[in-house]
Amino acid sequence: MPAASAADPIALLLAGRYPDRESGALLAAETRSLVIEDRLDGGEAELVAGLGAGRKVAVLSDVDTAAVMGHRIERALGGRFDVQPIVLERDPHGDASLVQRIVAALDPATDLVIAVGSGTVNDLAKLVAHARGVPQVVFATAPSMNGYTSVSASLFDGGVKRSVRTATPVGVFFDLRVLAAAPPRMIRAGLGDSLCRSTAQVDWLLAHLLLDRPYREVPFALLADDERALFADPAALMHGDIAAMRHLVRTLVLSGFGMTLCGGSYPASQGEHLLAHFVAMTRPPDVVPALHGEEIGVCTLAMAELQGRFLDADEAPVLAPSTVTHDELRARYGPGPGEICWRELVPKLLDRARADALNQRLAAGWPAMRARMAAVSVDATRLRATLLAAAAPIAPAELGWPAPLFAAARRHAREIRDRYTFLDLAADAAA
Repeated sequence: MPAASAADPIALLLAGRYPDRESGALLAAETRSLVIEDRLDGGEAELVAGLGAGRKVAVLSDVDTAAVMGHRIERALGGRFDVQPIVLERDPHGDASLVQRIVAALDPATDLVIAVGSGTVNDLAKLVAHARGVPQVVFATAPSMNGYTSVSASLFDGGVKRSVRTATPVGVFFDLRVLAAAPPRMIRAGLGDSLCRSTAQVDWLLAHLLLDRPYREVPFALLADDERALFADPAALMHGDIAAMRHLVRTLVLSGFGMTLCGGSYPASQGEHLLAHFVAMTRPPDVVPALHGEEIGVCTLAMAELQGRFLDADEAPVLAPSTVTHDELRARYGPGPGEICWRELVPKLLDRARADALNQRLAAGWPAMRARMAAVSVDATRLRATLLAAAAPIAPAELGWPAPLFAAARRHAREIRDRYTFLDLAADAAA
């Protein structure tokens, strides 16, 4: 791996010396060791031993990631650690019951949980380690998502997909040769998960400017250089280019650190993720799930188009009181999930007084709000071209999503989480 420069944000975060331009504070990552190398083969035991977490380790993988790297990790650690392999079935479902089963299977003396995988395997390891009060490490097998270094994990609970606060992995390790050999769909998924920086930032900024919700610039400053290099030649990713893969991995890592620094997924999960999560919750049985990052890429384009329609308008939107009811949500999602969604939605509902107050704010401040959001947005045409360069899906139909399902997501995805995005602005302006 090329030597890190003195200004490398990853090196500065690991050293506790990244300067926050907003607060003047020096920021630190909770991760103690992060290694991105062309090859890690032969060095796995030293990486784990360097963390000083103890000898009893559980290695969690699924049947695919075990074949790619998990068994290699088990062998590498076997001479120095007491290893408990836990191999899940293919494509495990990240729900509360599976977490409970893994926790029950874990040796009571476990000192460290090691994930070998990507999205769901990493999330499950975070949740299991958090439940047992032990640290977690991850060896990545695909550049498919930005959750490796984040503080949260995704979990289906009560029929609703939600983000659960856990702990940042103490060690995060990337073998770029392994990642470059991942299935092309998983590489495209990582690109899709990176693409949403712009729509997430614009949504988060909207909530800040309109509702005074907290907002920070640091997550976006962290990854700006690597994002720029990544999107300059996305096709290189699909040709096994190690330099391009390094930029993708760094973008994903820095996005995860940004979420951790902000105490939540706000800088990387807004309206585009709500759309994808709504589809996951309401998908008919005959609709085969796509990869998360593929879904995020498609939903990012939809959000960019929606945001663009508002940001291209000289006139401020005019909001009306909310009309959605408790009974509607119970009917739409079922009694249990409907109650959860109602609790999330209530803080965003507008009565006449609140709608009037927000309209006054929009009328007075729209030009400045619009300019500030437009400055960090990326046109949908550019985003589409980035995905097309990597032969990634760009339309709901390419994911097998029926048109009525995605139309329902556009209308109702805002109901599943208390994050005010352009989905809410569109619904409130149409109420």
